[in-house]
Amino acid sequence: MTQQLAGHAPAPVTARMENHGNHMLKVAMQTGNDLFARVGSMVAYEGFVQYEPNPPAVRQIAKDWLTGEGAPLMKCSGDGLLYLADYGANVVVINLDGDGISVNATNLLAFDAHLTWGVERVKGLAKFAGQGLWNTRISGQGWVALTSRGKPIVVDCGGGEDETYVDPDALVAWSPNLKVKGKRSFRAQSLIGRGSGEAYQMAFSGQGIVVVQPSEDSTDRLRFRG
Repeated sequence: MTQQLAGHAPAPVTARMENHGNHMLKVAMQTGNDLFARVGSMVAYEGFVQYEPNPPAVRQIAKDWLTGEGAPLMKCSGDGLLYLADYGANVVVINLDGDGISVNATNLLAFDAHLTWGVERVKGLAKFAGQGLWNTRISGQGWVALTSRGKPIVVDCGGGEDETYVDPDALVAWSPNLKVKGKRSFRAQSLIGRGSGEAYQMAFSGQGIVVVQPSEDSTDRLRFRG
């Protein structure tokens, strides 16, 4: 039996964060290199790992999250291997090299605790929505893990004049230096499916990337609120 299951055994550790298959994250934990992770995402661990739900750093930033849609986070610390997952969603690992990323809270799985992060209102959408959109911005030197409902695509906006349009319900993350604005349209085909006839898109332009998942998950994604 052991030989038959050998292909599912953990591979040797090569990085702080890496995928184990498409749907699981493996984190190499070390004392002094703590991790913030979504509450309830731990599926297994080896060694000595401790968990602190809703730590002070998270509570402080949560005060600024006026919409009340912040991802519930726990602080993980210790030595060993930690495995995280989110109901079978695909896991995307990103190594930030002094740059940043703006992430939808529902797609945030884990990130290094030493990274600079906070909740911010997305610029360029106030007039469009009449209210606002809040996202989590993470920057610095370290690792971030996102989730996607299906294998995502990464669109390179390229820095040209053409804009990239994305359905907000399919949006996972984007480069924070991109310009963002909203677009409202009304077409007959918008009446088909889940649409009400009035369609919204987010338009991105500039130099950077946009991560899009192959699922229009509208349960609580990118909700516009004041």
